[in-house]
Amino acid sequence: MVTRIAIEGKRQDSPAGRAVAAGSRPASPGRAGAPSLQILGALLRVHQWVKNAFVAAPLFFTPGHLSWQAVLYVIAGISCFCAVSSAIYVLNDFIDREADRLHPEKRHRPLAAGTLRAETAAATGLLLAVTGLLGGLVLSPPFAAVLALYLLTNVAYCLWLKNVSIVDIIFIAIGFVLRVQAGALLIAVKPSVWILVCTGLLALFLAIAKRRDDIVKVLDASHRRSINGYNKPFLDSALTIVLGALVVSYTIYTTDEAVMQRLGSDHLYLTVPFVLAGILRYLQITLVEHRSGSPTRIALTDRFLSLTVLGWIGLFGVLMYL
Repeated sequence: MVTRIAIEGKRQDSPAGRAVAAGSRPASPGRAGAPSLQILGALLRVHQWVKNAFVAAPLFFTPGHLSWQAVLYVIAGISCFCAVSSAIYVLNDFIDREADRLHPEKRHRPLAAGTLRAETAAATGLLLAVTGLLGGLVLSPPFAAVLALYLLTNVAYCLWLKNVSIVDIIFIAIGFVLRVQAGALLIAVKPSVWILVCTGLLALFLAIAKRRDDIVKVLDASHRRSINGYNKPFLDSALTIVLGALVVSYTIYTTDEAVMQRLGSDHLYLTVPFVLAGILRYLQITLVEHRSGSPTRIALTDRFLSLTVLGWIGLFGVLMYL
């Protein structure tokens, strides 16, 4: 018996035994060591920065204001939005870390997985928020005001609004509209009403598809309280309504006399097929493949969507600039 105990003790002290023992114990939240670049990248959700490209939309749609100075201003503005949006992601993950541990994918986030100290995350988020707002103030006070409004609305979203069905998806859409408005203020132009409408409808469509993915994955109120206000029939009907409004709005935009005159082309309607193709592909991902939980990752990894977006940008650019 003594011999057996001794053998078992040696097994525990061996490298393999220590690895097994360590693997059997979950990481303790808030007790992780120094964060790696990979962990910080996951905390800041660097891949989500692509959303801030909407800040550049007003410059893209106003050829008369295109200059190197305007481009540099827009790049700096996008950087400020990246800092502030990452600060919001940190706040959201800090608040949701317990609920995220029950999610099949979100449980791998640094705070939910316990690979990063909560204190480190909080300090990082605060630094990013202050840096982004100060940078925006240096660029343009009106731009900084919209950026501050974006921060405040998203803080309200993280603390309360995300738990209210319908309100949650509307505020997601508002965040994209604020990006466009901020970009317009940065280069001192007035954005077209149709661009703001189309941006809001597109963002609303993506938010609805994301909620539908939650329902398909049978997530409940323990993950997000607003889920109680949704079901598949409601979300499918909402998708139909929003997409119909989006297609009609974009078609009107491309055939509006004032828009065609301002952009210098009577053939903007030729871009409509690219919009339709992109919408249908995303619908296929949502309704057939059931994987619309991460719009940003889909936009970055789906080849069909990437080609339609690049085709739309390329054709629109040719029609405006050549």
